[in-house]
Amino acid sequence: MPTANLTRSETAARSAAVTVHDYRVELDLSGARDQDLAGFATTTTVTFDATIARTWLDFLGHSVESVTVNGQSVDVEYDGARLTVGGLSATNVVVVRATGEYSRSGEGLHRFLDPVDGATYLYTQYEPADARRVFACFEQPDMKAPFTFVVTAPSGWEVVSNRPAAVIEDDGAHQRVEFSLTLPISTYITAVAAGPYHRVESSWTRGELTIPLGVLCRVSLAGYLDADTLFEVTKQGLDFFAEHFDYPYPWGKYDQVFVPEYNLGAMENPGLVTFTEAYVFRGAATAAQYEGRANTILHEMAHMWFGDLVTMVWWDDLWLKESFADFMGALASVEATEWTDAWVAFANRRKAWAYLQDQLPTTHPIVADIPDLEAAKLNFDGITYAKGASVLKQLVAYVGRDEFFTGVRRYFRTRAFGNTTLADLLTELSADSGRDLAGWARAWLQTSGMSTLTLDGGEIVQTDPRPHRLAVGLYDFDAAGDLALRERVELDIVEERTPVALAPAPLRLLNDGDLTYAKVRLDADSLATVERSLDRVTDPLARGLIWSALWNAARDGELEVGRYLTMARDFAPAETNMALLTAVLSNASFAVHHYLPEAERDRWRDEWLESCWATLHSSEPGSGAQLAWARATATAATFDGRHAADIRSILLGDAPAPEGLPLDPDLRWALWTALAATGAATAADLNAELAHDDTASGRTAHRRALAARPDAEVKAAAWASALGDTTLTNDHLDAVITGFRAGGRRDLIARYDDEYFAVLRTVWEQRSIEIARRIVDGLFPAGDSLEPVDAWLADHADAPGALRRLIIEQRDHLARDLRVRAGAS
Repeated sequence: MPTANLTRSETAARSAAVTVHDYRVELDLSGARDQDLAGFATTTTVTFDATIARTWLDFLGHSVESVTVNGQSVDVEYDGARLTVGGLSATNVVVVRATGEYSRSGEGLHRFLDPVDGATYLYTQYEPADARRVFACFEQPDMKAPFTFVVTAPSGWEVVSNRPAAVIEDDGAHQRVEFSLTLPISTYITAVAAGPYHRVESSWTRGELTIPLGVLCRVSLAGYLDADTLFEVTKQGLDFFAEHFDYPYPWGKYDQVFVPEYNLGAMENPGLVTFTEAYVFRGAATAAQYEGRANTILHEMAHMWFGDLVTMVWWDDLWLKESFADFMGALASVEATEWTDAWVAFANRRKAWAYLQDQLPTTHPIVADIPDLEAAKLNFDGITYAKGASVLKQLVAYVGRDEFFTGVRRYFRTRAFGNTTLADLLTELSADSGRDLAGWARAWLQTSGMSTLTLDGGEIVQTDPRPHRLAVGLYDFDAAGDLALRERVELDIVEERTPVALAPAPLRLLNDGDLTYAKVRLDADSLATVERSLDRVTDPLARGLIWSALWNAARDGELEVGRYLTMARDFAPAETNMALLTAVLSNASFAVHHYLPEAERDRWRDEWLESCWATLHSSEPGSGAQLAWARATATAATFDGRHAADIRSILLGDAPAPEGLPLDPDLRWALWTALAATGAATAADLNAELAHDDTASGRTAHRRALAARPDAEVKAAAWASALGDTTLTNDHLDAVITGFRAGGRRDLIARYDDEYFAVLRTVWEQRSIEIARRIVDGLFPAGDSLEPVDAWLADHADAPGALRRLIIEQRDHLARDLRVRAGAS
């Protein structure tokens, strides 16, 4: 096993023998603007107690220049990942002087050059274990310590970290910023950002506590930064958590920085939360986008307590922070912000992610078995986040809301700045509820899979039985012709079959109110009602559950795909909830291209594009629905060129766009990519568009559109670039891969299937896990047979577990496509 891949057992042994007192980390970023300078000087001084004579520090960098142990210079024992230090005493001071490398993959210290103004921006991203790419450290979550960061950077730059600056020395060319000592935190949530960031400030006060607030982004995006809206959600969240957690915000300040080429939605670094700058909207955005951003802000804020203040011992209990943050993000959205329908998006979109993940052969319990870091990297998934949050929602109902929050408050007070496991949390939640949660944990946290609920006559039937608290909603037509709730029956089910007395109703909806985590099927009469009258269901949560039931049945092969698409075509134009509309449009497009046999696929590509085109023009001008249908049109037009001439005329200004539709840069690029994929746009066309939008996003979109052109030489160049060009950033790699696959042109790219399987091991060994995962997932062949992937799995039983997991998951996706497609023939 490569020494970079730390295991649970060896890190447990290290933390048992080593107790860290504090770190001082000095980073010299003064040369960061020189793009030819690949590295930066990094010095770590770490003080720790040890009961062993030798241990190791983790560091992934260019080189280690020197090591001193207790004032004595020692030989450097460094294998590229582990730095061994010996001759230890009971208490030790180790100083490591090394050279780190700037990142282009979003791992470690990422460096970005803004094409708009030539400015350089830096930020760090570490989870789960990339702090070691920036400074030598004990890289595991249970070895918390206070940190002092000292950063040298060009004068005039914003330089921020977890804590406020304590001392700034500036000679006019460079500044040296020493930050205040942090409270004890894990290495993976330390953070630094530096560059000429645009900054807006505010503050939040509750009682005697005042917290400075900051929002930062690149200067070239400053005109799009809606700081007032961001601060409003931030203050609402701080109010909500202060009231419910009853533990004062402990980190001194609350900066939120929006950064380029980010691998995640956001990261909960205490005092310096990082977000993808996709949340700085360059053009029009739907209500679903604003709601999603608010949810992310609140999710990360919940981590200030769940994850930062109290942290899991090892990645097995990653859910302890992510499930709670996902649940709290939705709860705070509903109860503290304008987004009172946030549970609708959660039920339909977040849980869809969980349902998908939980049906893969690689599914795992919420409390997972994580033997090493590679496994940890892949477990930031729908189980850990959305399923865990769903189960917590159920737990709150099970133990009682007041009892739940009482236990949570005690959990924070008794374990602040410490590390915990599942047992610690259950102890606190059991104390006031009076419930023994061991059985509940076994059923929900320590098992995998999900139940499917159906109504069979007078019984509710569940597969994979487990205890559920659920409701059945009886919906009937009111005087206005709307389908409204007439009666709700709540009950507990445990066994495979549970008798239930229900009055007749046009629509009987299992799991009404979304109280439990399970797939739901509609009975025949209810399905018939929905097929006629889905748009008459007035409650958005009920509609969301119905849309979810329909989609799950379609992807499971139990509802004809054509019936699902007909309902999407007929009822999506009337959908008023933007989160639901966005999901339905995405699902319908996926169904057309994945779940239909070729003859039907061609027909539905035509019908779906026509439906999108017509609804785009009939939608209310300037509405979020109009924008959603415009984006859906661009996606559909990537596979069908019948409206290419119309789209081209609009983009060139020869014909008007639909009234009220903002042709912002992102939408224009989506439409140009559609034209490129169908052969209706040339490189000259795309270059001309780039001249109007020569920004970071524009350059990425330009790269994607160029690779989308249906030409064998273009595809060959894109393939070679994705596999061989190690200078590509994470975003540029994604763009090349997306363009390579645009339009589903198997006639042009099937020739690369054999090479894909031939190079997998090399890619995994030579590229970082973040980049390798993008290549492995993004280029997986969407063929008509499982034989090639099955042969690879059989021949590579010894491949790294994380790589095999990705391939097994991609195989399962393909197998589902083929299975549903065959059933539709």
